[in-house]
Amino acid sequence: MKLIFLGTGTSSGVPAIGCHCPVCTSTDPRDTRLRTSAAVQWTDPRGIERTILIDAGPDLRQQCLKNGIERLDAILFTHNHVDHTFGLDEVRRFNAIQKSPIDIYADERTHVFLRRVYQHIFDADQNVNQSFVATLIPHRITPLQSFELYGVKITPIPLLHGRLPVLGFRFDCGAVKSDLLPLAYCTDLSVVPNESWPVLADLRTLILDGLRHRHHPTHLTIGQATDLALNLKPQQTWLIHMSHDVGHQELDDSLPEGISPAHDGQILTG
Repeated sequence: MKLIFLGTGTSSGVPAIGCHCPVCTSTDPRDTRLRTSAAVQWTDPRGIERTILIDAGPDLRQQCLKNGIERLDAILFTHNHVDHTFGLDEVRRFNAIQKSPIDIYADERTHVFLRRVYQHIFDADQNVNQSFVATLIPHRITPLQSFELYGVKITPIPLLHGRLPVLGFRFDCGAVKSDLLPLAYCTDLSVVPNESWPVLADLRTLILDGLRHRHHPTHLTIGQATDLALNLKPQQTWLIHMSHDVGHQELDDSLPEGISPAHDGQILTG
């Protein structure tokens, strides 16, 4: 199994338009961050290579080209915000390559949003002209109710992004084994509800929101993310969804052992 960090930046990306701060003008390629997304890849029990996206943001086309992603089996959506959903139209290219529909998994709120924004996909029969649109199979998921994809057990984790309920995802070994698992992917959160703590126990890998050092009403700060990781005690924590307030090397040097900032294009294997 491997996990590719397709993007590790906040909603504006880094560099931000019109900003000339030290991070936005940095020559360190790890300080260039597309909008947060990831791809998880593994070989299923039948020997077929599978690729699952976590979110489909506005940089999806660029991310797939940059990371050589040429297959897509499913998308897991954490929530309905623009920086996590506005690349869905790009999925049509995978339909053309694979000649098959693609499964998407999201909670009810996100499905309602996607159907409204992408009416041309979900109600294609009402389009004025026949056009090349994505073919998707929607699946509604419920927090804490696990499901299996291609030999891997996936559990939606309820989280709070300010007042907005969102999902993280826990990946556990099923028919597929990996040293990365159990792995939890938790972006865009400010609070872990009580019912979610047991699902975040005994992790090997934790991927966690860590926006910046200053307080934010809907995201974990670096300090809050660090405290959460030290409490949960996974073998390794990777911070994502970082703003231009934090430079990669400086942040990496300041974090405790076992906690590191991720960067675009980084690959975890196991």
